Amino acid sequence: MFGQHEASLALRRRLRLAAVGALLAFSVLLAQLWILQILQGREMRTLSEENRIRLRRVEATRGPVLDRFGRTLIDSRASFDAMIVPEDARHLESTTEVLAQLLKQGAAQTQAILDQAAGRPAFQEILVKRDLEWDEIVALETHQLELPGVSLRITPRRSYPYGSLLAHTLGYVGEVGKQEVERDWRYRSGDLVGKSGVEREWESELRGIPGGQQIEVDALGRELRVLSEVEAVPGNTLVLSVDLDLQRAAEDAMGEHLGSVVVLDPRSGEVLALVNRPSFDPNLFVHGIHGADWRGLTEDPRHPLNDRATQGQYPPGSTFKIIMAAAALEEGIINPFTRISCGGGFWFGNRNFRCWKKGGHGSVAVHQALVQSCDVFFYQVGQRLGIEAIAQYARAFGLGLPTGIGLEHEKAGTVPDPAWKRRRFRAPWYAGETVSVSIGQGYVTTTPIQMAQVIAAVATGKRLRPRLVRRIESPTGEVVREIEPEEIGTLPLRGTTLLQLRSALADVVNTPGGTGKNARLPNVTVAGKTGTSQVVQFGEKRPKSADLPWHQRDHAWFVAYASVDDPEIAVAALVEHAEGGGGAVAAPIARTVIAAYYRLKEERGAKQYAQH
Repeated sequence: MFGQHEASLALRRRLRLAAVGALLAFSVLLAQLWILQILQGREMRTLSEENRIRLRRVEATRGPVLDRFGRTLIDSRASFDAMIVPEDARHLESTTEVLAQLLKQGAAQTQAILDQAAGRPAFQEILVKRDLEWDEIVALETHQLELPGVSLRITPRRSYPYGSLLAHTLGYVGEVGKQEVERDWRYRSGDLVGKSGVEREWESELRGIPGGQQIEVDALGRELRVLSEVEAVPGNTLVLSVDLDLQRAAEDAMGEHLGSVVVLDPRSGEVLALVNRPSFDPNLFVHGIHGADWRGLTEDPRHPLNDRATQGQYPPGSTFKIIMAAAALEEGIINPFTRISCGGGFWFGNRNFRCWKKGGHGSVAVHQALVQSCDVFFYQVGQRLGIEAIAQYARAFGLGLPTGIGLEHEKAGTVPDPAWKRRRFRAPWYAGETVSVSIGQGYVTTTPIQMAQVIAAVATGKRLRPRLVRRIESPTGEVVREIEPEEIGTLPLRGTTLLQLRSALADVVNTPGGTGKNARLPNVTVAGKTGTSQVVQFGEKRPKSADLPWHQRDHAWFVAYASVDDPEIAVAALVEHAEGGGGAVAAPIARTVIAAYYRLKEERGAKQYAQH
């Protein structure tokens, strides 16, 4: 009996200990549940929801860019991007290695992308690679179970259907920079923004408003369903003033030459065509340009990324004589009958400033001096005018200032005077320097867009700001805003002076002795002025162009408008380092462009540009 009683007591003690242990365990469990449910309940629910329900940003489709007749110059297409949410990847390192292999990029490169996204909000997608090839899409779909946290996202991607055509003007897009993200809350890492041209200058109209989706995902981060959605708003449409057919004709007219062609409507300032050679394909930048392609563009000695039309600064050569003649007539330095003798050179100090015509032009008045482009006439006119008056009239024609066309980094060119030289070189102005400026050499420089504006102003007497965008339309086609012509001012010239200039410029092209006879057309009266600007100054004996290295050859200019009686097109053509002068090389290019304009006008009907 005693043994049984002891066994019973031991059993009861063990039961009590077990009960106490169970009670303690249960108390700990209750305490933990209380902490999780009450103290940390909100935090745990948030984490649970974030793990199950995600907010996904939906990119807006950038607005298209059209030519004046509604033809698409820039569009957007659908593309597949590879995304990853590192928090959903159970073994991120192995997932990254597999992903890099399937996307044909190094694991280090993929890891670097993840490292750059450090500090982002939890469960936010990271863009790993844009615009996947079809085999890459298939590979990701096939290996989905091996890639937790990895998904495909369909996004709009920019497309430039005409490649290098009009590339500098249209520009390109690229990934937004870190500073831009910090400066503008509407952007986030991975967004594409305009980096140059129209894409950059009209970014606020083109980019649209992003939308969002609330989606449910499974444990691997795969999308199960869309719970709610706010639709993205596409960007607005830009309608340019450019005529695609005329742009093609101008591109073809340039051939393999380097340089620029600018075509304006002198009545409205609208840009009808804008050629830059060499060019580049903006589609290279859509995927994120490869290092080899970027080096090819930046190391090319021809500088294909340079916008020569608005950023190239060149001596205007004899096209500057238009301004010299206007200044001399207005200031009373000469009259239409004043004659100056040209014997082939002009001695000033101890230097002989040569005329392009070795034997000289004889005795000429201003009309013949423009028609035959006599250097000696304008050397002497420049000495009588003085550099301050020359600079004053050059600025009145719009030189020395950006035209305001609305493209980034437009250059102003240089209109030199004594004050400019003191600022620039801390040196006085010398009278001999005025001689060089008088024929568009020396320190004076201009851009092709400026010279197109100059000749357009001669045609109409008014200075109009070059206008590239005609109107902005909403995604539904409604007109948001019309961009009206902007008159900057009128030329400070008497009507008789303008008539004198126009008569001479018409004879430059349409008389046997005119330097611009290669721009003559049978059914349209063209007025224009040739120019040849020296790149390197030589002595008395100048080598032939063909004997010079390419980079030392002269630039060839031709500026023109048509028709003389009813101006509706103005052209500035510049050919860099041409084998020949403006009359031989640049004038035929302008003739081809003007002929194309009138041919297209006849095909479409007389009111083509007024209606569109």
